[in-house]
Amino acid sequence: MSVQDRIESLKFKHEELETKISREELRPHPDDDLLHDLKRQKLKLKDEITTLSPH
Repeated sequence: MSVQDRIESLKFKHEELETKISREELRPHPDDDLLHDLKRQKLKLKDEITTLSPH
C-alpha cells in the first residue's frame, strides 16, 4: 500500500468517525464516554494523516 493509499484510507475512517459522532450527538441522551472515545480516535487519525501528508 502506498503512502497516498494509506492517507486515503485514514481519511475515509476519519469521515466514518465524524458520522458516528454526529449521530451520537443527535441522540436524546448521548453517551459521553462513547463520544469521548470516538473523538479521541478521530484525533489520532487526523494526527496520522498530518504526519503522512507531504508538507
